[in-house]
Amino acid sequence: MLMDRHKSSLLIVDVQARLLPEIADGEALLRNCVWLAGVARRVGVPVVVSEQYPEGLGRTADPLLAAVGDAPVVTKTHFSCVADGCLDGTAVDSRRQVVVVGTEAHVCVLQTVLELRWQGKEVFVVADAVGSRKPADREAALARMRSHGIEVVTREMVAFEWLHESATDLFREVNRDFIRDN
Repeated sequence: MLMDRHKSSLLIVDVQARLLPEIADGEALLRNCVWLAGVARRVGVPVVVSEQYPEGLGRTADPLLAAVGDAPVVTKTHFSCVADGCLDGTAVDSRRQVVVVGTEAHVCVLQTVLELRWQGKEVFVVADAVGSRKPADREAALARMRSHGIEVVTREMVAFEWLHESATDLFREVNRDFIRDN
């Protein structure tokens, strides 16, 4: 099963200013989320951003907010975006495939992707764009996701599958602006 930009949405889970400094390798995670948001916007994949209790954890990190442009930002208090109902009526709700990034891998990301999968969605978690405070929690979450049929991918796998072919102006543009030097 390949990711298709015409069927995909990108869900960015809880990459929030006060939580990010506690995440193992949080700066790399933020860079990868910003990169993937930029690719998504360039190829026409809709983006949805969630925030877990922003009054306590702060808003989404500023560089990421800048990268997602006018993408909807939904708030929640449940750990799972699905359980909270905050994805209803968004591109995540209406598209068959969901590419997921964010924090924490073993809490909000895990619970969200499991419930998306149980809804029948094709779910892809970007390994180099999810994180937890403890690396062991992240690794355990990725293993559990795999065992439930969730595809674990990398940001470049997402970009190349969304692009699908190299003989296009879109490929040359994304290759130049995102892939070649990153």
